[in-house]
Amino acid sequence: MRRGTRYGALLGPLLAGGATPALVTRAVRGLGLPERGRYAVVVLGTPVPDAAVAEGPDADGSRWWWGAAEGSPGGAESREVAVVLLGPAGPARAAARLRELGAGPGGVSPVVGSLAEVGAARRLAGTALLTCEPGSREIVRLDERLPAALLVSRPELSTRLLAEVFGPLLTLVPAERSLLVETLETWLECGGSVGRAAARLGCHRNTVFNRLRRLERLTARSLSRPRELVDLVLALDALRLSSAPP
Repeated sequence: MRRGTRYGALLGPLLAGGATPALVTRAVRGLGLPERGRYAVVVLGTPVPDAAVAEGPDADGSRWWWGAAEGSPGGAESREVAVVLLGPAGPARAAARLRELGAGPGGVSPVVGSLAEVGAARRLAGTALLTCEPGSREIVRLDERLPAALLVSRPELSTRLLAEVFGPLLTLVPAERSLLVETLETWLECGGSVGRAAARLGCHRNTVFNRLRRLERLTARSLSRPRELVDLVLALDALRLSSAPP
């Protein structure tokens, strides 16, 4: 894993989206990277841990080049960015390694097939970063957060969705609102099982059922209708990503 002005000068224009053939050739010759390969880009919202920057490939054979990219999504002037030539385990292993090192929050792009595509990958990694809950240390892959990525890509629609679906819920006192949101989240995590949700929440299954029925009345959406359930799940993501407490 490498870092320095030289690497930034060679990769910076590619990460910014300026993938002309001449720039790709310079990066190939200057960094010893293959023009084609399985690449991903990582964007961190906090400084990269020193342990993540070391010479040589990691245990999976992945090779990392760290730098900073200007104009990352989310309005930040610059972000810590890595171009990763992936090993056999792919981007999941890259994300796991960053978690092990205590990095985060961070976003990991989908795999692209050449250096010419790392600019697009950087934008997608930056979008993945925006799906991390405020104040968290999450490392997330874009492919795991596609619905939330759609929300953060259109913040005005996300705000409208939250108001339209959860408007009456948001008028409740915080403790009451938080209880209903937690119940919905737990029910979803338990695959729609009221019994398992009740066991996890430490209450009677009828209590869970009554809370969910109340949430349906407040939102005018039914958990048993797939399209309306989609509204509720997306609104839950919009609430999670907003600065307002649940």
